[in-house]
Amino acid sequence: MIAVLLKVLPFFALIGLGYGAAKVRFFSEESVAAITRFVFYFALSAMLFRFSATLSFSEIFDPNVASAYLLGTAAVYSVATVAGFLRRQDVQTTAIEAQSASIGNTGFLGVPMLAVLLGQEAVGPIILMLSVDLIVFSSLLVILVSGARGGGLSPALLGTVARGLVNNPMIVSIVAGLAVSASGLPMPAPVESFLTTLGNAATPGALFAIGASLATKSAERLAVAGWISFCKLVLHPGFVALAAYFVFPVTPYQAAVMVSASALPVAGNVFILAQHYGIAPQRVSAAILISTAASILTVSAVIAWVHP
Repeated sequence: MIAVLLKVLPFFALIGLGYGAAKVRFFSEESVAAITRFVFYFALSAMLFRFSATLSFSEIFDPNVASAYLLGTAAVYSVATVAGFLRRQDVQTTAIEAQSASIGNTGFLGVPMLAVLLGQEAVGPIILMLSVDLIVFSSLLVILVSGARGGGLSPALLGTVARGLVNNPMIVSIVAGLAVSASGLPMPAPVESFLTTLGNAATPGALFAIGASLATKSAERLAVAGWISFCKLVLHPGFVALAAYFVFPVTPYQAAVMVSASALPVAGNVFILAQHYGIAPQRVSAAILISTAASILTVSAVIAWVHP
C-alpha cells in the first residue's frame, strides 16, 4: 500500500495546494468558480472527447461492466435511502444523501488520476461509469425531488431531465468523441495536438479546483456526513466488488478499475444540486470535505488491494 500511496500523494497534493491557496484567499470564490468552469467546459471536455474519439462504442460499453456498476451503486443507494427513512427524513433529504453516498468524483478526480495510475485501458470503463452516474442517478435525483414537491412524472419534468443531459459538457464530449470514432475519419494532427494540449490542463486544473472548492465547505452535521462518507468510501466499492467479482463476468482488470473508481470521494456536483434545490447543502458540504480527506488513505488501500 505504501507504494500506491506514494503514487497517489501527488494528486492529493494538488488538491491540498488548491485548498491552501483558497483558504488564504489567494484565490477568491469568483476565481475558483472561473477555474472550475474552465476545467468543466474546456479542459476536461477536451480530454473526454479525445479519449472517446480513440475508442469504439464496444470498447466503452460493456453490458457486464454497466450491470455490475449499476447493481453495486444501486445497492449503496438503497442502504442510504433506508437509513434516511429510518431517521424519519423526508424524500428530498433522503434522496440527496443517497446521491452523496453513491456518486463519486469520477469526472474531476477519477478520469485524470486513474488513467495515470491504472493505465489508459482504464479509460473505457471509467467513461462508462461516469455515464451511468450522469444519466441514471442524476436523473433519478431530479425525478425524486420534483415528485416530492408535487411535480409528478410529467412531460415537462422529463424535458427538464433531457435538457440537463444534453447541456452537460461531459456527456456531449463523450457522444461527440464516439461519433468521430464511428466515422472512421482520422483526426487531423493540429486538432489532436490542440485537444491534447487543452486536455493536459484537466488533471492539474481539476485537482486544484477540487481543493479550492473544499476551502469554502463547512464541517457541519458531522455524524451524518461521516455516515455518508463511510457509505461512499467503504460500502460503495464493497458492493461494486461483490457485483463485479461474483455476479457479473467481468475481467479482473475491469473489476479493479470499477472498484477503484467506486472508492472515490463524494462528487462536488452533488453539492451544486443540493444548493440548487436548497436541500441539506451543509451536510453534503461536510461529506465532501470528510470523504476527500479520508480518501487519501482509503483510495490508496483499495487500489493496492484490487490492483497490486
